Amino acid sequence: MTNPMMLLLVAATVLADQLTKAAALSLLSLGDAVPVLPGFGLALGFNEGSSFGMLSGVMAGKPLLMAALTGALTLIFAVMAVRARHPLERAGFVLVVGGALGNIIDRLRQGAVTDFLDLYWRNWHWPTFNVADIAITLGAVCILATSLSSRRRKEPVLDRH
Repeated sequence: MTNPMMLLLVAATVLADQLTKAAALSLLSLGDAVPVLPGFGLALGFNEGSSFGMLSGVMAGKPLLMAALTGALTLIFAVMAVRARHPLERAGFVLVVGGALGNIIDRLRQGAVTDFLDLYWRNWHWPTFNVADIAITLGAVCILATSLSSRRRKEPVLDRH
């Protein structure tokens, strides 16, 4: 994946994230759940913490601090993307960067990240999330898959005789 392709993937991720969040903000009301499929619906929410609402109590009312911390990590992941040798690993880092930038935009614009995708089973609900979170998760899976496959290639073959 070349640098222009990396930038295009980052831009596409941020654009998809921001467009879907804009649609959610204009079409959904806070507290109202809209069922879409069994186990999946739309429910508008706002997250002041990190992934899945972690640290929301600690970071409540501190969107600039949260944006700065996320921004520093995003910069580190961007450098790792440029240095990555395996295309899947590079794509993974790029997806993480794109997703993180989408969430940083929310923090700077409105003080919290817009979440609206709701997975559930009966009365149990996974924390609401968004397209940026999907990109970050897919990116992490790509990085992990690359790491596991390269580790497997480096392991010595044991003679079982």
